[in-house]
Amino acid sequence: MAKNATRDLTVGSPMKLILSFMLPLLFGLLFQQFYSMVDTVVVGKFLGVDALAGVGSTGSINFLVLGLCNGVCAGFAIPVAQKFGQKDFEGLRRFVGNMIWLGTVIALIVTLATTTLCASILRWMDTPEETFSYAHDYIWVIFLGIPATMLYNLLSGIIRSLGDSRTPLVFLILSSLLNVALDILFIVAFGMGVAGAGWATLLSQLISGIACLGFMVKRFPLLHLSREDLRFRGVYARHLLNMGLPMGLQYSITAIGSILLQTAVNGLGASAMAAVTAGSKVTALCACPYDAIGTTAATYAGQNLGAAKPERIHQGVRACTVLGVIYAAVIFAFMYFYGRQLSLMFLDARDGAAVETIGRLSQRFLLVNLAFYVPLLFVNLLRFTIQGLGFSELAVVAGVFEMIARGVFGLCLVPWLGFNAVCFASPAAWVMADLFLFPAYRFCMRKRGYRFEKSKLCQSKA
Repeated sequence: MAKNATRDLTVGSPMKLILSFMLPLLFGLLFQQFYSMVDTVVVGKFLGVDALAGVGSTGSINFLVLGLCNGVCAGFAIPVAQKFGQKDFEGLRRFVGNMIWLGTVIALIVTLATTTLCASILRWMDTPEETFSYAHDYIWVIFLGIPATMLYNLLSGIIRSLGDSRTPLVFLILSSLLNVALDILFIVAFGMGVAGAGWATLLSQLISGIACLGFMVKRFPLLHLSREDLRFRGVYARHLLNMGLPMGLQYSITAIGSILLQTAVNGLGASAMAAVTAGSKVTALCACPYDAIGTTAATYAGQNLGAAKPERIHQGVRACTVLGVIYAAVIFAFMYFYGRQLSLMFLDARDGAAVETIGRLSQRFLLVNLAFYVPLLFVNLLRFTIQGLGFSELAVVAGVFEMIARGVFGLCLVPWLGFNAVCFASPAAWVMADLFLFPAYRFCMRKRGYRFEKSKLCQSKA
């Protein structure tokens, strides 16, 4: 049973492999979004619009900090995938051993910094006074849970690197269901307010991470580490940091633009804040297939790079493109008719006129973003493929393009054009990133020995 837990992505049909690997990832992401949405629904229904706006206003800073941690974990997993593709299992275990050391240090540093500076960060973001206490009570607990988040993401990244995307799904489902139960218990039964939503997330992540660790020890003998594997090695640590830090910085740099945009949204009032919160939750749910495609692309590219099969990497990119374009058309059509109803589920109908305004704004926000989902597809697909190819630093540049676009909208266009500029900020960021990612992908593939069809045609004519 343990042998079947891993999956070799270097042989077989790319489309079939990608689908079989991606679908468990997708279900896991959907459950992750599900319990994130439950936080928002419970807060909005039981604590009101100001509480909803306060929790929603932490989304960009949450993305900045947790994106850094999750990006580092994803980057750490790429050398593991490459070693698995090379069948170098000793090197694989030594990378895992050094991941443990680095992950622990990073988690402690980030937790200490964010919990200490939490109030100051919210002040810098110009969080309105009526929503400030809600925002602070929620995000401080989320920051306190960073070690639990790092634990789960490190372990799930390692497991996915070995070709197993199903096991992390099981523990995400566990975490999601537990989070729902704890949300209701802490907020409704115990009256803990928005902090209860934070504690529910923290505890569910921690329990899921510990359960994942125990299961991994039993099911993956390949990952049984000796004392020698756990010894800190500078060469392995440097390689991990060279892969992980750029991926983490990519998310953080992108999030800086989101923070600038959120600061501008905060200036538009609680209704606009709540509309962006509701619309963002729905768009994040809709974007799960693209997140799954990105994570799949990184593992798929990493294993095939290790096996020296660059042609399979390009075949995988084509397969993912077909899947992503079809999905973009389907989800836009669906949300055109049902997006408003999904946005309104975050609100209490008793809020009357505020609900009508928020529903109208969130529907506009949602449809504009969905109309640009093909550019979002390539942001995820090409960026993660580039990372799997070993060029994580280029992903940082793509993040800079996204940051610039959102920053320009937040600082210049939202004060001028209002909520309409908020709707177009992320689409502009995706298009800007793609303008860099397409040539960067071709450059990286050529560096790894792949020759594109145009070059082959030219050679045949010659």
